[in-house]
Amino acid sequence: MGARHYLEGDYGTAFEYLTKAAELDNAEAHYQLGCHGGHAKARFQLACYEWINGRFDREVKHLIIAARLGCDYSIENLRTSYVDGLVSKEEFATALRAHQAAVDATKSPLREAAAKAEAAGEIRWM
Repeated sequence: MGARHYLEGDYGTAFEYLTKAAELDNAEAHYQLGCHGGHAKARFQLACYEWINGRFDREVKHLIIAARLGCDYSIENLRTSYVDGLVSKEEFATALRAHQAAVDATKSPLREAAAKAEAAGEIRWM
């Protein structure tokens, strides 16, 4: 129900239905709320959904949001969209700068040391 209202442009009602469904532990509702809340990978998935349905203008908007949150897949897809003429040079440049700022904000000496240790086989994640 929430997804139907969202697709019809009734975002307030969609949010209400999705929130109620999430409170009842509906996984799809949690996912949809994450998409609309700004989680980078969820935004990328939403962009893929829009692409599949031929709504390229909406796809690009979701890709830009995900890129600004640091999603590498989104910036690669935006590059392709730029080459295909779906994104302007200015939009792509702005998204690229925002993506780089998001990536830079997550860098720290501790994270870099962990990445090196993982690459060297000193750390294994379960």
